[in-house]
Amino acid sequence: MGFTEAVRTVLREKYATFSGRASRSEYWWYYLFYILVMTVLIIVGIGITAASGGVENGASSSIIAIGVIGGLLILATIIPTLALIVRRFHDRNMSGWWYLGLVVLGFIPYVNVISGIAIFVISVLPGTVGPNKFGPDPLRPEVRAEVFA
Repeated sequence: MGFTEAVRTVLREKYATFSGRASRSEYWWYYLFYILVMTVLIIVGIGITAASGGVENGASSSIIAIGVIGGLLILATIIPTLALIVRRFHDRNMSGWWYLGLVVLGFIPYVNVISGIAIFVISVLPGTVGPNKFGPDPLRPEVRAEVFA
């Protein structure tokens, strides 16, 4: 799965689909897109702030507009991002409730580092080969779980 296909799949085809599985390429291409968009918004905001004479002169309407656009973007992508993470956990044959548990543990000081590392490691590991209890393999849907059947 390529960059544009991953973004299209997450934001259009599976916007709020928490069932099924998501491949690593879908997950990481979408996160690259998300980071690039946020970086562009931050750079534009910094550029507008620098061009208007800094923060000392007060917030200009263009800085506020960039902040509102960024906030709306975050709100619009919360559900598809959560759905993608849950589908990624499903690809590892883990329930999406594990993600909720790790997020809750993330609110505990010092445990949040371990929780973040756990989410990262689960996201990096390859999915189970063949179908699992959450659906067929997104990379090879024709592969069956029974190899010696």
